[in-house]
Amino acid sequence: MTAVALASRRTFASLRRHRNYRLFFTGQLASVCGTWMQNVALYWLAIQLAPPGSRGLAVGLISICRFGPFTLLGLLAGVVTDRFDNRRTVIVTQAAQMILSALLAAVTLLGHAELWQLYLIAALTGTALVFDAPSRQNLTFRMVGRDELPNAIALNSSLVNTARIFGPAVAGVVIASFGAGWAFTINAVSFLAVLAALLAMRTDELFPLENRTRPTIWRGTREGIRFALHSTSVKVVLAMMVVFASVCFNFNILLPLLAKQTLDAGPRSLGILSASFGVGALIGALASAAFARASWRVLLVAAGCFGLAELLIAPAHSLSLAAALLFLCGLSFAAYTATSNTKIQLSTPDHLRGRVLGLYFYAWNGLSPFGALLVGWLCDRGGTPLAFTVAGVCALGATACGYYVLRRRQPAVRPTLAA
Repeated sequence: MTAVALASRRTFASLRRHRNYRLFFTGQLASVCGTWMQNVALYWLAIQLAPPGSRGLAVGLISICRFGPFTLLGLLAGVVTDRFDNRRTVIVTQAAQMILSALLAAVTLLGHAELWQLYLIAALTGTALVFDAPSRQNLTFRMVGRDELPNAIALNSSLVNTARIFGPAVAGVVIASFGAGWAFTINAVSFLAVLAALLAMRTDELFPLENRTRPTIWRGTREGIRFALHSTSVKVVLAMMVVFASVCFNFNILLPLLAKQTLDAGPRSLGILSASFGVGALIGALASAAFARASWRVLLVAAGCFGLAELLIAPAHSLSLAAALLFLCGLSFAAYTATSNTKIQLSTPDHLRGRVLGLYFYAWNGLSPFGALLVGWLCDRGGTPLAFTVAGVCALGATACGYYVLRRRQPAVRPTLAA
């Protein structure tokens, strides 16, 4: 068998071998695209409803409502993941999001939408996502097991990045043709696919979790934090993710400003920049799925390439150059995030995985509001060149620190740097 054929077989191994994951993946195809459509429509509707002088504030408040629940509840959500059945938890959180999307569609189509309603529904949806994210990741482990987990996580990433490319494009057409209410409606209906997949799963085919307990909220949270503080692998992943997620991943702020202010271009150029990042991320996710295992080398090289690409974007004033560098950013972003997710799951025992995943998503989303304020301030002070420079330096610094800590581990475990 040729190397290309072998890589192709590895890329979709989880889909071939596990019926439950095949069902889940198929359901997510529709649901994730609908979620991206709703995100675009939500910001667009907020801009339409806000007075001309406060549209920026309205968009900022939508982001705070979406990610604020991670800041408030993220440290506790992992305990819920470890305490309750993951499949049932995801059914509840997905159903809650469907109901909220339907409510948002109803008030918008009836012409009664107001800003406070958008803020409230965004906050409630964010709350559902706080509990959904770690439970869904732990359910992925139960669907495919330890050996296929790197492949499944990379395939999940490819799904998200495919939706990142097509979801906003479809949303733009739907909003322009029929209004934001129909984008919300499509998203609400899309949840039926993933709910049907979850209900159709064979629970006897799910991989068991060893030594599982029912921890209390406070004791369980302390146990998760204590484990993270004593695990070098987990500490490295979490510390790097805090830096990357808060300073380096703010493309929803950086790309519009890069297109309009730095490149002096319009919406079409913004679409090219966004698509370049999305295509790179999709290819990076599929490439990660072809690897048989997650390695520290891939994680650190991807993180370093991401930081270098951001540094090179800083002085760029050409659309074609910026698009090419954003393609590299997307490629590195997907490889880094898929590998870090896999590493943290495989470094954690079954009975603590939900709590550590809760910390992981807290590192990713819990500090986003503060990171967005920092990046916005940097753009006001020195434009996107300053913001990309700071982001690139922080990414390279975090990568260097991660490499240094891993190299300082005991000689007995040092070889895992290449594994």
